[in-house]
Amino acid sequence: MEGRRTLGARERILATVDSIPRGSIATYGEVAREAGLPGRARLAGRALRGLGPRSKLPWWRVLGAGGHVRVAGAARAEQIRRLRREGVAVSASGRVDLERFGWRG
Repeated sequence: MEGRRTLGARERILATVDSIPRGSIATYGEVAREAGLPGRARLAGRALRGLGPRSKLPWWRVLGAGGHVRVAGAARAEQIRRLRREGVAVSASGRVDLERFGWRG
């Protein structure tokens, strides 16, 4: 039973991420809330972590609280590159203005 519930939650999270429009971002907490899982930001992060940088699902549009890029290494550079390619301004510290680019699902 637990496996089914987790799988359903993951599917809802991925569907929510897939609905974030180009040029917009959402936080892990917002994705969880939109997926019907309020308070489960870490679950949203775990669901995305398994995708890999080459996934066609727009994982790069999901950021940490406050609009901060939270991934590290090559994935961090790739996330920033993809966001900028979509017209999202990312500061040198890896922060995006949520008021300007935030998604209102």
